[in-house]
Amino acid sequence: MSCLTSMSCLNAFGKSRLWRTVSFISNNRETAILGEVLLRQSHVCYPMSQPQSKNICGHPLSYPVTLSLFSGTEKLRWKTIEERKDRLVHQIQKIDNFQGLPAPLVRFRSSLSGPCVGECFANFIMDIDERKKWDSQIEQVYEAYPIHDLDAANIAMGFGRYGDCSRLGIGYCQTKANLGISPREQLILCGIQNFSDGSCIVWGTEMEEWHNHLFPPGERHTRAKSHIFSTTLTPTSENSFDVEYALQLEVGGKLPTWCTTPILVDTIKKMFIHAQGFFGGEHGNLEAYLSEQKRHNCFPVDRQSLLMTP
Repeated sequence: MSCLTSMSCLNAFGKSRLWRTVSFISNNRETAILGEVLLRQSHVCYPMSQPQSKNICGHPLSYPVTLSLFSGTEKLRWKTIEERKDRLVHQIQKIDNFQGLPAPLVRFRSSLSGPCVGECFANFIMDIDERKKWDSQIEQVYEAYPIHDLDAANIAMGFGRYGDCSRLGIGYCQTKANLGISPREQLILCGIQNFSDGSCIVWGTEMEEWHNHLFPPGERHTRAKSHIFSTTLTPTSENSFDVEYALQLEVGGKLPTWCTTPILVDTIKKMFIHAQGFFGGEHGNLEAYLSEQKRHNCFPVDRQSLLMTP
């Protein structure tokens, strides 16, 4: 019973095309750096279509929503941690040492009421005020280097092959010290891909060590790494949607995964509780957000993308 996962590794562009694309994106140095980073990433998560799949409600799903994680041609085996249909997060699974890395790949599946708006879900992670509502360990998080020329980014991604990129940039994240554990920091390339059927993917992957010059000035902390981050949202009706949240987080330092994984699971559950309240209209936050986005002409369906224009 597959829900909706999207995990296909996209190979980096060739060097000549990389530099042509970087030059096309912008002459601005910071944006050019981002273009280089984007095209050099070889493990960003993108969708792979499986048109015959169904969601957890049994409805057929079109590209890109019901997807599976593959390594080569063999389907990977997930170990179920929790599974109860009556819970908000009704399934949690993991693959230990995925891609030979010390951290497990963990995925969470849930169904929520409300409109399927990927930008809102992304804000739970990247907006400091929203993040503090469910993550007590967050110190700071922000978009350090945004890419504003999204049409150029879409061209670099293959003209809509992976949906319409509505947001792209590099984010910085720092957690607090806690119980003798030092602060952690991350530098993540992330974005939002929208699809014509109303579904979307919020994705991210950790920057490489040679991008450390993009860290903000100041004291450096132990580096944590999100090797894979992918959240797929798929509408199941006009006012409901399925969510699959997948994360492979290497905490850094000498902390064993048997210690960090339960903490990760508990933290992500809190995020889904917050999401349930937000999309359910709690305190009018969703209505206020949608009204504000429309006022600023930034709501995803209103963006004048060359990919979504008839």
